[in-house]
Amino acid sequence: MPHTILHDVHIKADVSSVFESISEPKHLNNWWTNKCSGVAKKGSKYNLYFTDEFDWYGEVTHCVSDKSFAITMTKSDADWDYTTFGFEVESIDKETTRLKFYHKDWKETNHHYRRTSYCWALLLNNLRDYLEVGTIVPFENRSDV
Repeated sequence: MPHTILHDVHIKADVSSVFESISEPKHLNNWWTNKCSGVAKKGSKYNLYFTDEFDWYGEVTHCVSDKSFAITMTKSDADWDYTTFGFEVESIDKETTRLKFYHKDWKETNHHYRRTSYCWALLLNNLRDYLEVGTIVPFENRSDV
């Protein structure tokens, strides 16, 4: 039975800003990846580059502007391959957006699954700080993640 990582985050930013920050490579580079390329469009290929050792690829499997965005990993490592991570965004009020995150289809709840869940929590906190106060953690300082 596949397993799923789930996190919800409330962000003091409008839905469009949150959606852009989870789907546009230039924003992903400010809170997650080292270098990212791709287009926020279903069927688009994303290169999620962290280091030479972690030069991963995925395909956009779901994209509805200002609503939801998901990527299925196609070239990463044995645990991440063919898992899907995604985001759903919804307005709570004029100033706050709820970001519902998932990373599904994990084969087992091994060490890598547990570590990834922890890392996603830290990264989503970086995303919130990026959107709320403009904080960009340099990639080399994201080593705890």
